[in-house]
Amino acid sequence: MAAALASLPALCAAQQPPPRPGAENAVALVGDVPVTPADLDAFAKDRLTRLRNEEYTIRRQALDDLVGRMLLEKEAARRGITVAALMQTEIEAKAAPVTEDQKRAVFESAPSRFGGMNENQALAQIEANLKQGRLADARRRFVGDLRKRAGVTILLSAPRAAVDAARGPSKGSAAAPITIVEFSDFQCPYCRKGADTLKRIEERYGDKVRIVFRDFPLPMHKDAPKAAEAAACANAQNQFWAMHDKLFAAQSNLQVADLKRVARDLGLNAAEFDQCLDSGRFESQWQQNRAEGQKFGVSATPTFFINGRMVTGALPYEAFTDIMEEELAHTASNSMDASPKRR
Repeated sequence: MAAALASLPALCAAQQPPPRPGAENAVALVGDVPVTPADLDAFAKDRLTRLRNEEYTIRRQALDDLVGRMLLEKEAARRGITVAALMQTEIEAKAAPVTEDQKRAVFESAPSRFGGMNENQALAQIEANLKQGRLADARRRFVGDLRKRAGVTILLSAPRAAVDAARGPSKGSAAAPITIVEFSDFQCPYCRKGADTLKRIEERYGDKVRIVFRDFPLPMHKDAPKAAEAAACANAQNQFWAMHDKLFAAQSNLQVADLKRVARDLGLNAAEFDQCLDSGRFESQWQQNRAEGQKFGVSATPTFFINGRMVTGALPYEAFTDIMEEELAHTASNSMDASPKRR
């Protein structure tokens, strides 16, 4: 009897159905059907885009800092000096000094920014800010030269979102190796800076870049939705980019009467434009753009997707060119890998 009871667990185990493939790593079971981590990632990929981009940004910044430190240590050892001495010679000594005229120009351009400070305090803060920026620029240039000489290759992969580049007004060839999809708000001052940066990118990279504009009017900007519709109405008359530039140039004057005046200044068919704007013909367009942007994690403007790589904010021009160069190198590498090998 004891022998029979002892064999019972083994008998019961033998009668259990084998686990379904993937069940051992499942995050959920629906009946006996496992939901695997891969299933979850595939389903939530759009919602995870922003989180993964933030993780990548932190890791990339840390990687760049680590590479920079290694290069500085290597160069200092080559010269037989300390890293501090190297930085003094190549960075601090080569950063342009801040002049009194430069400090005063910043102060006089927007004195209200320094409320609560007297003039001397404001000028001291301006000097510290300008000096910090110039030291950062000098370090970036020097470390950049060291990176080129050392042949640094970044292998950390950036997350990429499959943002539809076929929707929205665009300029540049569809065959360009780099496509930048921008989610923007015509009333956002940072978007205006972003637009200026994109113009510089166009001038530098020419037919290597295509730019696609998508509306993302923010709730706090009451005139932005109608401005987005005005741009769409201008697009219906093949004048989107002219309207785009005018709207960013006059951000404090984006009410309906202002929008109609701009349309007349551009020589658009006034009756057609007015009817388009008054009817709300393109209201659903910016709503759809905003909904799609939110799906990919967009919550602030400007937000750019450079070949699917998410970039948030009006970053300095140099930050964009760094990504552009990486993308061109990435595209060239992929083309070489895809090319038929000669025997």
